[in-house]
Amino acid sequence: MRIILLGSPGVGKGTIAKLLSQHDNSVQISTGDILRSAIKEGTELGRKAKKYMGEGGLVPDSRIWEIIEKRLMEPDGRKGFILDGFPRTISQANQLKEILKKLNITLDYVINLEAPLNVILERLTTRRTCSNQNCQEIYNIRNNPPAEGNKCKKCGQTVVQRDDETQEAIAERIKVYNEKTAPLVGYYEKEKLLVNVESLKADETFAEIKALKIQ
Repeated sequence: MRIILLGSPGVGKGTIAKLLSQHDNSVQISTGDILRSAIKEGTELGRKAKKYMGEGGLVPDSRIWEIIEKRLMEPDGRKGFILDGFPRTISQANQLKEILKKLNITLDYVINLEAPLNVILERLTTRRTCSNQNCQEIYNIRNNPPAEGNKCKKCGQTVVQRDDETQEAIAERIKVYNEKTAPLVGYYEKEKLLVNVESLKADETFAEIKALKIQ
């Protein structure tokens, strides 16, 4: 499959992307995960991205394109991909359209995941992530807590609250989403690619997307 997942921070894009990737081996492309890995490794891209992400803002387009075009051209990206939370602006959507055209790639769908604001806030403030960049298992301190000692159940590394999931950063992320990313719903609706899917229970959301007719 070749799809884009849209939706507010905390709506479950990462979880659904992993389920879909496991379903048909399409590669999950998350610019957020790639940037966080670059930050931990201390690369030039990581240093430049750290300030923006820590404040809940968006990394400049020029940096994002260094990631996306290169990733789509790799062999696994050519076979199928799930763009997790990208594009985030109309400008990025236009640029992505040109890149896909150049690479002779056609999108199947743009899936807009939807959930009430109170559900989103609950997920974000209680979410914790494995600090191991090769794992990044996601937990919830209320209904899916990590192991004793705040350790990951899969790899044993420390589980942390991300810098962009503090109360202040969450408020800024949602503000930025409403201003810059939400308009993409209308953009892709005009392109006749948009499908709205409720994102309350991961298994039900996954089943609904899996049932779509993929080319």
